[in-house]
Amino acid sequence: MALGSASAFRPTGTVSITAGTTSNSVILSGGGETIVVTNTSAALAFVRFGADPSVTASSADMPVLPNARVVLSVNSFVTYGAVLLGSGTGVVMLTRGDGAFV
Repeated sequence: MALGSASAFRPTGTVSITAGTTSNSVILSGGGETIVVTNTSAALAFVRFGADPSVTASSADMPVLPNARVVLSVNSFVTYGAVLLGSGTGVVMLTRGDGAFV
């Protein structure tokens, strides 16, 4: 691969979380070192990842703007994701895979 190039994102699994103002966690699907977080809600979302179902998100965690997505790098020990919304309820999708997402 040429210096400075990026490989296309290759998704391996997606899970959806019905999120609200209380943290909710879910086991991730697929494998890889990249997670695309898609916040389909109208509220600010906060995400956190961990190795067990006790992981909880708080307003101090990674923010994801409403109707937006972010790409995060994780390691192989990450198996759960947690989401919290700043207000209301909505759906946040976590897609695991490898590569870059533009």
